Amino acid sequence: MEWIQLTKPEILCLQEIKLQENQLPKEVSRLSGYQQFFNFADKKGYGGVAVFSKLNPKNISNKLGLKRFDQEGRFLKLDFGNFSLINIYLPHGGRAKENLEYKLEVYKLFLESLRGLKNQNLVLIGDFNIAHQEIDLARPKENKNNIMFTPEERKQIDNLLNLGFQDSFRKFHPGKAGHYTWWPYFANARQRNLGWRIDYSFFSNPLRPKVKDAFILPEIKGSDHCPIGIEIDN
Repeated sequence: MEWIQLTKPEILCLQEIKLQENQLPKEVSRLSGYQQFFNFADKKGYGGVAVFSKLNPKNISNKLGLKRFDQEGRFLKLDFGNFSLINIYLPHGGRAKENLEYKLEVYKLFLESLRGLKNQNLVLIGDFNIAHQEIDLARPKENKNNIMFTPEERKQIDNLLNLGFQDSFRKFHPGKAGHYTWWPYFANARQRNLGWRIDYSFFSNPLRPKVKDAFILPEIKGSDHCPIGIEIDN
C-alpha cells in the first residue's frame, strides 16, 4: 500500500491474487482514488487478477471463452473509450509440462481474439509465463527445453508480435540482457539476478506514437515477481 500511494499509478494491474472477495484486506477497501475491479478464481487460494484504476471504464469483461481458463480468473478487459486494457495471467504449463497443451490452447484462443482488436488502441499487460528470447533469461542454454522457454511457447510471443503488437520494454531497451521480472526462490536467485523476463506490457500499433516509456522495477520486493510499467501519453 505504501508503494501504491508513493508511485500513484493511474492504473495498477495485479495477477495471481490468490484470494476470494471475502478475503480482501481492509487496506484495499480504504485505498482512495481508485475504482477496483476483480476476477476471482472459482478455486480458493488460486489464480485471480485485479485492476485498480483512477480512470472510469465504460465496459468490463472477464471471459476469454475457454471454460477452464475463465474459471481460474485470469482475465480482465477494460474499455476506457479512447483505449482498452487487457490484464492477463497466462498459465504456467507445469514443471513437467503437464499443462503445456492447455497453455498453448489458451494462447491460440487469446491470439485469435486479438485479431479483431489489433487496429484499436490496446494495451496488454500481465504475466505471460514465457521468456521470449535468450536475452530474457539468465541461463538460456540450460533452459532451452524447459517450461516457459520451449520453442512452442516462444513461438506464441512471435505470433503476438506478428499481429502487430510491440513489446514496450524492447522498444526502449532493444537487445539489452540482464533485465528480469521473476526470480526463483531457491539458490539466492534474485540476489544473483538469475531471473526471467516473463511479465510484459505490449501495445497495438496505433498507440506507437503515444508510448513514452516502459520500465522494470527489480528493487521493489514483496513477490517473486517485480513490477513493470508502461507510460502512455493519453
